[in-house]
Amino acid sequence: MWFTPQYLFQDVTHITPEFLQQKGIRALLLDVDNTLTSHGSQQLSPEIAHWLEQMKQAGIKLVIASNNTHHRVEPFASRIDLPFVAMCCKPLPFGLARARKHLGVGRRELAMVGDQLFTDRLAAAWYGIPGLVVLPMAEDTHKGIRFKRKLEEPFLRRYYKKGGILR
Repeated sequence: MWFTPQYLFQDVTHITPEFLQQKGIRALLLDVDNTLTSHGSQQLSPEIAHWLEQMKQAGIKLVIASNNTHHRVEPFASRIDLPFVAMCCKPLPFGLARARKHLGVGRRELAMVGDQLFTDRLAAAWYGIPGLVVLPMAEDTHKGIRFKRKLEEPFLRRYYKKGGILR
């Protein structure tokens, strides 16, 4: 099902180069808000900075694919030295296609990492790539996102009911 996670991780630091290698994944499209940093923040935790460095050292290609504006994403992407595509319009897959061009890999070697089922996971499904869903970093302050989180609950229950695990 499009909304049910394929894989669910505690946070991005639980996604390992070994896991990616087992799945044939050589590149990641990364969401920003509540995936790499808290919503609206420009700060990166030392743990996530270390994880990004670990991915780069393992040869995993990375690009930011965010629905946010250029004004929000560019300073963050610049700070962590990653290419980016802003205004991806997820769940539509067009922004993911633009982001993939930065990486020079085929779809079979690519996965989307994000915290929302109705944007990140659905975009990955429509683009035909794995969706690596992470739990949100912080409680959502926006009413619209909190509402979507409530709508996500049955799909998360379904994931666990079908034997899914939190990695």
